[in-house]
Amino acid sequence: MAFELPELPYPQDALEPHISAETLSFHYGKHHNTYVVKLNGLVGGTELENKTLEEVIKSSEGGVFNNAAQIWNHTFYWNSLSPNGGGEPTGKIADAITAAFGSFDAFKEKLNDKAVNNFGSSWTWLVKKADGTLDIVNTSNAGTPITEDGITPIITVDLWEHAYYIDYRNVRPDYLKAFWSLVNWDFANKNFA
Repeated sequence: MAFELPELPYPQDALEPHISAETLSFHYGKHHNTYVVKLNGLVGGTELENKTLEEVIKSSEGGVFNNAAQIWNHTFYWNSLSPNGGGEPTGKIADAITAAFGSFDAFKEKLNDKAVNNFGSSWTWLVKKADGTLDIVNTSNAGTPITEDGITPIITVDLWEHAYYIDYRNVRPDYLKAFWSLVNWDFANKNFA
């Protein structure tokens, strides 16, 4: 069984003007797809080829882990965005954000600070801990919270340069402003539940 590139949940131009179709053609069409191609080349003919992507991530290291985790992280990121997203959260995730951070504005400020200062190729995540409270965590390279017991990813922002260089060059704070215009709070509420 070969791993496949998951479909984007929207057309490649759907996130404009915040994230361009050109960025998605490179980020999704080339980078995300390359992880799929490389992973299939690494696991073909091994005991890993019939495992789920999550099982591969949790039982591997090195190149296999890096490519599998990047497939999972990117798929999660695409779903963390929506052409109809942005604004303030509603529902249980809104209540949990207020409980954890004091207000939505305080949460945004804290996530932006963690993301801007997350060194190099990285990810910043809103996660639910085992006790049901929220936290903001950074991972580097292909790191993913699904390898941690009791941690549930809620949303993520991709901080690899290929996520924003075409549209925002090296100005990560401007990219983060765009991210807040696209956050998929429906996806966040489903993950929180």
